[in-house]
Amino acid sequence: MPPEEKENNQESATKKVLKLLLKIVVTILCFWYISTKINWSETVTALGKARFFPLVVALVLFILSKIVSAFRLNIYFRNAGIQLSETKNLKLYWLGMFYNLFLPGAISGDAYKVILLKRRYQVSYKNASAAVLLDRFSGVLALGVVMSIYGVIVLEHTYWKLIFASGAALAIGGFYLGIRFLFPDFLSSFFTVLFWGLGVQILQVICIYFILSGLHLPPDHQWVFIFLASAVISILPVSLGGGLGTREVVFAEGAGLFQLDPQTGVTISLLFYLITLVGSLWGAY
Repeated sequence: MPPEEKENNQESATKKVLKLLLKIVVTILCFWYISTKINWSETVTALGKARFFPLVVALVLFILSKIVSAFRLNIYFRNAGIQLSETKNLKLYWLGMFYNLFLPGAISGDAYKVILLKRRYQVSYKNASAAVLLDRFSGVLALGVVMSIYGVIVLEHTYWKLIFASGAALAIGGFYLGIRFLFPDFLSSFFTVLFWGLGVQILQVICIYFILSGLHLPPDHQWVFIFLASAVISILPVSLGGGLGTREVVFAEGAGLFQLDPQTGVTISLLFYLITLVGSLWGAY
């Protein structure tokens, strides 16, 4: 191996280690902060008293949301000229989920999808990357739209309602124009992908309602709004396991803003994370 290439590989490995250490530190700091606001023994007790059946339904809904999400991704793959059966695409999607949650120090799930498509199916790196990237952005767009709807429902001040409603409209328009001018091959599927993206978020919202039921809590739109806000924060790759720690901080702080119980918020967040872990285990196969 040439000295320059060897040096580049070492530098890349060092960056990966530093990123992993940063994620570990952020996760630890988040849980330390949460520990100043809640009693962990009460959280364990609440988890132990949770009702089994609603949580199973929540797990099924989460898995369905990921199946729909994989179907959405395959629409963009076809736009990019990548022909994958729904079965192969679903396996690839689940593998990416497993990488994101269980192998935080390795390559990200999205990047691994691109690498695998290039190596196994001789797919253009550019096309695969564009499809995965646009799918990610379309998912965030759908999340933002649903969050805006709940923001209008739960927030009291009119100007916040207007900010969320106008923000959602501008995001849809901006994303549409971005695809039209930068990725015209994907434009024909814009509204179809947005529709399926909304379906993903709706399934996860219903999942939260069943988690609330499992914790003997009434359906509360404020908890759903906090969950959607935490989902936005968890997209940032700054902690372990797809937002572990940062999601719980958002739940604890959001509960305070709505005069809800931070203890309950952290319990909801941890239950959703456990459901995510169980639902992602298939990727190991």
